[in-house]
Amino acid sequence: MLEWAEYLVTAAAVFVLLGLISDIVLVTSRKRRPVARQAQSRATVSVGGGPLEATEPPPAVTVKEKRSSLSWYATAFEVIAIVLLTVYMAVRAGVTGHGPFANQHEFAVAFTWGILVVNLFFELKYRVRMLSLIVLPVAAVMLVYALSLDTGVRPLIPALQNNLLLSLHVGFAIIAYGAACVSFGAAVLYLVKPMMRRLPLPREEVLDDVGYRAAVVTFPLLTIMIVLGSVWAETAWGRYWGWDPKETAALVTWLVYGAFLHARVVRDWRGRRAAWLLVLGFLTVLFAYFGNHFFGGLHSYA
Repeated sequence: MLEWAEYLVTAAAVFVLLGLISDIVLVTSRKRRPVARQAQSRATVSVGGGPLEATEPPPAVTVKEKRSSLSWYATAFEVIAIVLLTVYMAVRAGVTGHGPFANQHEFAVAFTWGILVVNLFFELKYRVRMLSLIVLPVAAVMLVYALSLDTGVRPLIPALQNNLLLSLHVGFAIIAYGAACVSFGAAVLYLVKPMMRRLPLPREEVLDDVGYRAAVVTFPLLTIMIVLGSVWAETAWGRYWGWDPKETAALVTWLVYGAFLHARVVRDWRGRRAAWLLVLGFLTVLFAYFGNHFFGGLHSYA
């Protein structure tokens, strides 16, 4: 069953790319809109001996309809990718008998699922579809990475044989990392917007606010993740904290997002320096995820 189920991950990657292509076409068509309207909708007529520019509404309406369709398609592609990944994780959980979070392949798929779900939430709640220009490439790369890994099913090592803590600890990490990716997307768009004035990106204050709100989601979930991880570590290894490389990386990530929220709430940090902190925060997330490949430790299985 898992052999055919793996095609769901491939299909999800295709739909993520289709969503990204739709977003790129959408943003570039908006960029060309003023030129197109000037060329197509202006007509010069003579009234009383003087020139008069008359605009024809149909072309403008046509452009608006195309933009709406592209935006709808982009969102639909993202929803389909989420559904496909959900089905895949459910099938894998049914076959293995535990949450699909026990190895790098499973967590890469779940990580991508979290990115897409949180991105969709912020898109629908705050009307910021253009976040996907940054978020979807990250999701696509994660899926390609997941497909490159061994997808075989093996018995859980003793440290992971606690299905409740496995699901809770990694589940909170998935949503926290997804929110971190969204805050990263908002921060990157904020930083590049001055160089891309012709692109119809959200206003700076909107991007700044979305980045902050996503970080507000990230920080408490990281806190719960670390607490649950400590409880699990005591159960599995007989100590709550051992400065394992992955534990240390998770703590650094938590400190960065804590520093961002402190700077924002207490010192009213906004703008570019706040955006750079969010970029740094997501880089620490990636380090926490991939770092065990380089530094080993008790989390080397993940």
